[in-house]
Amino acid sequence: MKKQLFSAALVALLAVPALAQNLAVVNGKPVPSSRIKALQQQVEASGRPITPEIMAQIKEELIAREVFMQEARKRGLDASEDYKVQLELARQTILIRQLFADFQKKNPVTDAEIKAEYDKFVAANGGKEYRARHILVEKEDEAKALIADIKKGAKFEDLAKKVSKDPGSGANGGDLDWAAAGSYVAEFSDAMVKLAKGQMTDTPVKSQFGFHIIRVDDVREAELPKLNDVKPQIAQQLQQQKLGNFQEGLRSKAKIQ
Repeated sequence: MKKQLFSAALVALLAVPALAQNLAVVNGKPVPSSRIKALQQQVEASGRPITPEIMAQIKEELIAREVFMQEARKRGLDASEDYKVQLELARQTILIRQLFADFQKKNPVTDAEIKAEYDKFVAANGGKEYRARHILVEKEDEAKALIADIKKGAKFEDLAKKVSKDPGSGANGGDLDWAAAGSYVAEFSDAMVKLAKGQMTDTPVKSQFGFHIIRVDDVREAELPKLNDVKPQIAQQLQQQKLGNFQEGLRSKAKIQ
């Protein structure tokens, strides 16, 4: 008698950890608590905070899913071809996501790489910025006539609004806003950087777009963001580049017939 009581007590003790591992038991089938963490991570990835109310919703969601899954299996839907195809696609998606996450974990972007990329950005965008205006026309003679009109007193901004073929700046009196010389085609930038503040080109500047009349309204040293201000964006960009190179490397090595 004592032996039987001892055995029953032992079984009860052993069962406690097993019950703790389950969120619930639905129609005799356990719902593992490990599923809570997986769904919780999905919620956190969407930017939503995990509150007690959200945790309660997660638990209810997992229980509901088990109820619906059991009914679907009871109806034999898990044997359908469509289900098998969708299941394989989902399996591929999850496994590929794990592959990319593993690669990024083992190949993190370093501070040295971020600094090098920032230095390249500064080298390409540093120096002077120009607040320029231009009038774009199709023919050289038309540009020469406009230059003559401006020198006689016609207002540059008014002519730009009236005749410029550049829809982006024409409506704003030819204003191109602040930009580095490298932002423009070579012919345009070469002519622009030779102008002092307030000066206009004496002759039309030809480019692939037509003939330009350029005026520089102001010049300043480029205002670039500090490294710490753009560090997250640079890190994300480099991470995407690394992942892209990894993907391309796998594809190039694959034997595809």
